[in-house]
Amino acid sequence: MKNIMSMLADPNMQWIFFGCMLLGLSSGVIGSFSYLRKQSLVGDTLAHAALPGICIAFMLTGVKSIGVFLIGAGIAGVIATFGIGYITRHSRLKQDAALGIVLSTFFGLGIVLLTFIQHGAYGNQAGLDKFLFGQAAAMVGSDVVTMSIISVALVSICTLLFKQFKLISFDAGFAKGIGYPVAFLEQLLMLLIVVAVVVGIQAVGVVLIAALLITPAVSARYWTNRLGVMVALSGMFGALSGALGTWISSSVSNLPTGPVTVLAATAFFLLSILFGPQRGLIAKRVLRLRVKKRYSMEGELRAERMKGETAV
Repeated sequence: MKNIMSMLADPNMQWIFFGCMLLGLSSGVIGSFSYLRKQSLVGDTLAHAALPGICIAFMLTGVKSIGVFLIGAGIAGVIATFGIGYITRHSRLKQDAALGIVLSTFFGLGIVLLTFIQHGAYGNQAGLDKFLFGQAAAMVGSDVVTMSIISVALVSICTLLFKQFKLISFDAGFAKGIGYPVAFLEQLLMLLIVVAVVVGIQAVGVVLIAALLITPAVSARYWTNRLGVMVALSGMFGALSGALGTWISSSVSNLPTGPVTVLAATAFFLLSILFGPQRGLIAKRVLRLRVKKRYSMEGELRAERMKGETAV
C-alpha cells in the first residue's frame, strides 16, 4: 500500500496508471467479441498493420504526436481490414491465411519504413521505434485524455449495441434473417478492434497489444457461461492487468510497463485455468473424483445387493 500511495502521489504516474487501466478495460470488452467470433488473430494482424501507418504519418508531418499517429495507424488498420475481407471473398484462401499475408506484408513494410526514417534526414525521430514494444512512461496528460475519450466511446458503443454484437457473434445467419445489417455490424466491430489496437500502441506496442485484447477475454470465459458477465469480467481483468503492470513497473527500475501488463494478464489467465468454477482444472479434477466416488459406491451397493439375492 505504501508503494501504491507513493506511485499515485506522482502526477505523471497517475496519468500512466489510469491510462493503462482504461486501455485494459476497453481492450477486454472489445476482445470478448473478437474471441467469440474466432478472430483472435485479427487484433494481432491489425496491430502489426498499424506500424506503417505510424511511420507514414511521421514522414508526412515530421512530428511525434499521438493524435497524428492515431490517424495514420487507424487508416492503415482500416486498409488492412478491407484487405483481409477482399482476400477472403475473392480467393480460395481462408481467413487465417489472409491474416498471415496481411500481417507479414504490413509489418515488413513498417520495418522498412522505420529503417528508412532512422537512416534518413528526418529530425526528431528518436524514440519512434518504441512503438514496437510500447513506452507507457512517455505518455503525458494529453495522451491519456485521448485514450480516455476513446476508451469510454468504445465501451459505450459495445453497451449500446450489445444485443446486436451478441447475435452476430453466435448466429450471424439468424441475425441476417431477422433483418439486422450483419455486414455493417461486422465491419463496425472490426473498426472498433482497429481503434482499440491503435489506442493501445502507445502503452503496449504493436507486438503485445493482441495479448491484451485476447487474454482477458479467455480468462473471463473460464468463470461464466453468460456473455454479459463474461464481457464485464474481461474488462475487469484487463483493467486490473493495466493497474498491476503499472504498479510493478514503477516499483522496479528500468522495467517496461507494456510487457509487465501483458504478464499480469497472463497471470490472471493462469489463475482462471486453475480456479475457474466449471472449466478450471481444479474444478474438473474435483468433479472427476466425485463421479469416480459415486460410481464406486454404486458398484459396492450393487455387489452387496447381488450377494444378498444369491444368499436368498
